[in-house]
Amino acid sequence: MQFTAEQIADLLDGVVDGDPQVLVSDLAKIEEARSGTLTFLSNPKYTEYIYITKATIAIVNTDFHPGKPLPKTLTLIRVKDARMAFTHLLERNAELQYEKKGIEQPSYVSPKAKLGRNVYIGAFCYIGDDVELADGVKIFPNSYIGDRCHIGSNTRIHAGVKVYHQTRIGSHCVIHSGAVIGADGFGFVPRADGVYEKMPQVGNVILEDTVEIGANTTVDRATIGHTIIRTGTKLDNLVQVGHNAEIGAHTVVVSQAGIAGSTKIGGHNQIGGQVGIAGHLVIGDRVRIAAQSGIGSNIADGETVQGSPAFKKGLHDRSFVVYRNLPDLKRRVDSLEKELAALRTLLGTGDRQ
Repeated sequence: MQFTAEQIADLLDGVVDGDPQVLVSDLAKIEEARSGTLTFLSNPKYTEYIYITKATIAIVNTDFHPGKPLPKTLTLIRVKDARMAFTHLLERNAELQYEKKGIEQPSYVSPKAKLGRNVYIGAFCYIGDDVELADGVKIFPNSYIGDRCHIGSNTRIHAGVKVYHQTRIGSHCVIHSGAVIGADGFGFVPRADGVYEKMPQVGNVILEDTVEIGANTTVDRATIGHTIIRTGTKLDNLVQVGHNAEIGAHTVVVSQAGIAGSTKIGGHNQIGGQVGIAGHLVIGDRVRIAAQSGIGSNIADGETVQGSPAFKKGLHDRSFVVYRNLPDLKRRVDSLEKELAALRTLLGTGDRQ
């Protein structure tokens, strides 16, 4: 599809500086742009490219003033925040990519399921009994939605996702391919004879609005009650969330992190890649956990921690300086011990004299 500079400016609440009727049909990075594409400039490090870019339209901040002539074919759209405006365009472009409706065949949709308007169900999907799909839900091919699930409006479920029974997913969520939502929590009880007996997992998973779940990420159903991912939280690929865990609003969890069962994590947190968090802990709000950290105790609001076991990042960094210098410190200690031994020998000789 093609759009004029004027249409894009209206969408972004911007002002056209150039030809309002010029057309673009694609987006591009400023250093790679070609004719017919739209780009943006927000980082001063890339300013040099705007004077040589082949893009047709560039989104810039309102206060951008060229230091030299711009390409004659370039039209600017001035906005308050060029990066955020371009992000909105990317979002809109993604929506257009996934603009599908209807039920493809072969697929199975239970006669007991309730479908809203403009729903899309791709080929080879299974939609179970008493499932409710709100308006604009899009479920791509080879996905499974178990009985009594509820999926909110405009949520997108990519190909090959498995959503177990009784899961509740909010509006405007995105679940990427290979994710499994609502599999049994890891609940096994050791008997006296050493055999592990499975404890039935009869709870469910709740994903609130605008949650995003990465590819091959798993969120386990609760033993009893709920495993909850709160509004706006984003889980990267290959993240594991255990049963009865709760992750607060607007938290990000990076790839390969694991959160054990019944741990409560606050809101607006940043959890790095390959972090391991033990079960039954309480992590506060606005906590930052550096990559590869191991968390075995509660963390208070606002803390930044690192290490395994993790402790305050400032102390960790100072400790690491010492650790890094251990070979040199050992050589110095060995040298001092030799000098001390020689001094003791000398003093001992002096005593005998």
